[in-house]
Amino acid sequence: MRLALIIVYIIVCLSLIATVLLQSGKSAGLSGSIAGGGQALFGKKKGLDDLLGRISTVLAIAFMILATILTIVSS
Repeated sequence: MRLALIIVYIIVCLSLIATVLLQSGKSAGLSGSIAGGGQALFGKKKGLDDLLGRISTVLAIAFMILATILTIVSS
């Protein structure tokens, strides 16, 4: 059981890393917040960024739950 949890945990970790790296940046840093970052506040993210955001949220929750379960099982 513990080995299966570790394998699922590694898959979730790698998937979370991939989805976070595939997301586009939300601003252009300090210059984006001063000069032109205001347009992003009124827009709504669509398409692939929205999907990746939801997937990364689910994977982050799964990551935290699996980390807690593995801590309990290993002690």
